[in-house]
Amino acid sequence: MTPFPTLVRATSPSGETRYSLGEPLVDLYLEFVAGRVRPNTLRAVAFDLKTFFKVVKKDPVAVVAADIFEFLADQRGDRSVIRLSDGESGISARTIARRLSSVSGVYSYVVARGDTELRTNPVPKGLSTRRPGGRRKNIPLVRVPHTLPKILSPKEVNALLAAMRTHRDRAMVLAMVLGGLRRCEVLGLRLIDIRVGERSLFIAEGKGGRQRITPISNAFLAEVGDYLRDERPKNAPTDLVFVALKGPSRGNGLSAEGVGVIMRGARTRAGLQRATCHQLRHTCLTRLREAGMALEAVQAQAGHVSIESTRIYLHLTNDWLAHEYRQASELIDAGHATELLALEAINS
Repeated sequence: MTPFPTLVRATSPSGETRYSLGEPLVDLYLEFVAGRVRPNTLRAVAFDLKTFFKVVKKDPVAVVAADIFEFLADQRGDRSVIRLSDGESGISARTIARRLSSVSGVYSYVVARGDTELRTNPVPKGLSTRRPGGRRKNIPLVRVPHTLPKILSPKEVNALLAAMRTHRDRAMVLAMVLGGLRRCEVLGLRLIDIRVGERSLFIAEGKGGRQRITPISNAFLAEVGDYLRDERPKNAPTDLVFVALKGPSRGNGLSAEGVGVIMRGARTRAGLQRATCHQLRHTCLTRLREAGMALEAVQAQAGHVSIESTRIYLHLTNDWLAHEYRQASELIDAGHATELLALEAINS
C-alpha cells in the first residue's frame, strides 16, 4: 500500500483520468470531485491536497485550525525574500488561496458525510474583527491582490502566429485571440460545433457546464478549414476538432499538456517572454471592449455568469478609458465656460 500522501494517476475504464492519494476519505472526495469538475480542476485539487498533507503530517480527521495556520506560514516561506512582480514572498497569494479552498472542500465533504467524529470544517472562513458601531467583519486568511491580466500587443500576436508550424496550431490560437475561447473550450470543440454559415461556434460545455454560441472571425474559419482539409487524419476515431497529428496518439483528441508544448515551442521561436492561452483570451476581450463592444456583449462572448467578472476589461482598455475621459472633460469644460458666460452677463 502506498504511503499517504502519494499522488497516483490512473485511467478509468471509460478513459477518464482519476487521482488518489492513498487515504480512503480523501480518495472518496477526489472521486466525488471528478464527477463535478473539468480534468484540469481535478488535477489541481489533487495536487493541492497532496501539498497540504505533505506539510500537515496528520490523519485528515485529526486536523484542527492551528494546522491550517501552520500550513499558511509554510506556504508564505521566507518573508525576507520578496518578489518584485507582486511584492509577496513564498508561494503567490492566489495559489495559497486556491490550496486553502481545496482543503476546505475536502473537509466540507467529510463533515457532510457525518460518518467521522469531525463535526466542523477546520479551515477558518476568516478572522472576525469588530468594526466601529459594533459590527463584525471577517478578514480573509489570504489577501489576494486584484491584479490586471496581461494582454499581448498586435505585434506579439503576429509573431506567435508566425511561429506556429501547422494550420491546426494557428487555428487554436485564432479561436482564443479572435473568439475569446478558453483552452478547454478549444479542446472541447467538435466538428458539428463549427457553424460556418452562421460564422459562429457552439460551446457545448463552457466553464461550469454552461453552453453558448460565440461569433467567430472568418480568419479562424479559413485556418480551421485548411487544417481539416490538409492535416487532420481522415480516419480519426473522434469527432473532436483538434487532434494529435503524429505519434501513438495520432487522431485522438489533443490534450491540455499537448497545447502547452505547442505554446512553449512557439514562444521560444517567436522570442516572446509571455504568451499563454489565457493571455490570448484576455487580449481578445480587451480589444473587443476597446473597439466599443458593450460590456454586456463582452460578457456574453466571454461566457461570464456575472458581469463583475467582465468589469476588469474596463480597466484594461486604456484607449477606451482615455477616450471616455476626454469626452467627459470636454463636457465639464463646456459646462464651466457656460457658467462663466452667464455670470459675466449678470455682472455686466
